[in-house]
Amino acid sequence: MKITLLVTLLFGLVLMTTVGAAEKTLTPQQQKMTLCNEQASSKALKGDARKSFMSECLKKDSAKAEEKTLTPQQKKMQACNAEAGQKALKGEDRNKFMSTCLKKNG
Repeated sequence: MKITLLVTLLFGLVLMTTVGAAEKTLTPQQQKMTLCNEQASSKALKGDARKSFMSECLKKDSAKAEEKTLTPQQKKMQACNAEAGQKALKGEDRNKFMSTCLKKNG
């Protein structure tokens, strides 16, 4: 009985230690939120002004991150997709255009 209790307590202790360590690592979104929150606090913003600032701060950072993460192929795909949209292509015509567009220059 005592051994079972001791093993259970040790297992619980190990589990709590790993959970605590995992919680201390902040995700990029949490880091962004912390940074924006500190900036809003330093400016002494309250109410709607704070909400507005936080929204813009988080959007601004995520837009920069999205731009940085696009590969050349993704940029090419966006350009071809936009051109196909301007030409109002649908179905098989769109598929053919996208295939040809993506094969150009590469």
